[in-house]
Amino acid sequence: MIRKICGKSVTGASHIRAEKPCQDSYKCLELSDTVTVLAVADGHGSERCPYSKTGSQIAVNTFCSVIKNLLTGCEEHDHPLDFLMSYLNREGELRIAQTIEEEWKNRVWKAHRKHKRDKVLDAEEKLDLDSVYRQYGTTLLGLLITPEFLFGFQLGDGDILRIDAEQVQPVIMADKILGTETHSLSSRTAWKKAITAMRSRDETAESPHLYLMSTDGFANSYPSTEAFEQTCREYFEMIQEHGFETVAGNLKDWLNETSEQGCGDDITVVMAYYC
Repeated sequence: MIRKICGKSVTGASHIRAEKPCQDSYKCLELSDTVTVLAVADGHGSERCPYSKTGSQIAVNTFCSVIKNLLTGCEEHDHPLDFLMSYLNREGELRIAQTIEEEWKNRVWKAHRKHKRDKVLDAEEKLDLDSVYRQYGTTLLGLLITPEFLFGFQLGDGDILRIDAEQVQPVIMADKILGTETHSLSSRTAWKKAITAMRSRDETAESPHLYLMSTDGFANSYPSTEAFEQTCREYFEMIQEHGFETVAGNLKDWLNETSEQGCGDDITVVMAYYC
């Protein structure tokens, strides 16, 4: 199948009015003609998280780096993707999540020192790393797409969907979190809040379909889950009718309009279309 990928981040309408920068980040990594890694992160942007844009950038880079290293480590096996699929089935929600949390925190601490930002001390005048990490707080969504399987990762809010002519289906059935709080990579033992999913996939037998990842500003701009999923279906239908390049070229304007008419939050959407 032919693979087409695009992604856009827009600053939320309310953030523009408040002169706040976009806290979202995304990354698309095409490791081969058939293997793709996608990541989306939403920095919290609160007063307690002044560097959450940096945190979200580090998060997407971390996910892509961890998955790429896993793939590289499997190359010595006769069937690398089969070996990786078995490993992710066993260890995805535990060891992979722990690795991502540890690597993100290592990179955050390195960035904090590089920029010579204030060290936070606890009541005993000892370095308080939890408070440092909190300043970079972010969510993280990740997706590995291979011809044989799909691996999804989620820590915090946002959506990962698979869309075709028949249905809109969540890749991960994540619990919706009430209020403004969300799970964060900055939390102690954040890996315990991560959710993963493995899906078998036979690319040669599939009809045209779309993977769509988005930060919560997208879904929160609609009055219901049904209205949000209907919009995602319409994106797929527009791709089929007008072409992927046309939709990709208009995506930023559409997301700006969605934020303005919706919740006013930052919005990031990444799409991978297969036909």
